[in-house]
Amino acid sequence: MTITSTALSLNVADVDASAAWAQRHLGFTVAMAADGFCSLEHPEAGINLIYLRTGLASFKPASVAGPADGVLVVFTVDDIDRDYARLQDDGVEVVTPIETEPWGERYFQMADPNGVVYQLVQWVAPTDPQYAG
Repeated sequence: MTITSTALSLNVADVDASAAWAQRHLGFTVAMAADGFCSLEHPEAGINLIYLRTGLASFKPASVAGPADGVLVVFTVDDIDRDYARLQDDGVEVVTPIETEPWGERYFQMADPNGVVYQLVQWVAPTDPQYAG
């Protein structure tokens, strides 16, 4: 198998709100859009974010056509503190303030207008010797 691209498809009530949020705060751009659908791309993310309006008849399988509850979208960044400050200045809803786990995962979480949770993470030196490589 050869995988040629990757996308994450999220069902949301308001496609335009999530798409605008990801463009403004995460630097994505529109690759394709139609009624109830928007595909965003990013030159560095290696993944397209696709937003689908909940309830679209074309969504298969119907058993998972509800909202994107329980999904966590994670991006690794190179300067977590800079991004945290910038996004707070932009008024982004931070749902988990920045913290560092003992194994070296420095992260914070934020929510878009539809409640989709995004996590930015930067890997730093572990603070607990048991996790040192």
